[in-house]
Amino acid sequence: MKKLTSIVLGTLIATTGALALAHGDETHVKKAGPVKKEQKAWGIAGDAKSVIRTVTFTMTDNMRFNPDKLEVKQGETIKFIIKNGGKVMHEMVIGTKTDLDEHAALMMKFPGMEHEEPYMAHVGPGKTGEIIWTFNKPGTFDYACLIAGHYQAGMVGKVTVMASK
Repeated sequence: MKKLTSIVLGTLIATTGALALAHGDETHVKKAGPVKKEQKAWGIAGDAKSVIRTVTFTMTDNMRFNPDKLEVKQGETIKFIIKNGGKVMHEMVIGTKTDLDEHAALMMKFPGMEHEEPYMAHVGPGKTGEIIWTFNKPGTFDYACLIAGHYQAGMVGKVTVMASK
């Protein structure tokens, strides 16, 4: 039993150490291969060949996105170019307010939490990332930086998806 406890504790310590690096100043690199396409309330991962327009966002250390509002038409596939104009890591995560609130709370508890989904981009200081997303459902959705403290400081924006006629 003592040996099993030591193994479990060792594994937890090793895992926690690896996770602590997940949101440091390292830029996350999207894995090569097909994008995981999972329907979400706010849309689905898009394909580069389906991009209708490109929108550039800048994230800054004053905890803001520029622009902080975007209007799209239902069915549009948007390529987001996300520039980090600051000196610390930032990220852009698209979702519903409820999903972002829950994720932000987890990030406060586990600031080193590692995650990678097609609706998020982690961007190191002075770097650029991208998201390609198809907004196939109408509504008002949010985007935010969920790094611990950034969301709470107001690093958020809104996407309004207008219903197709």
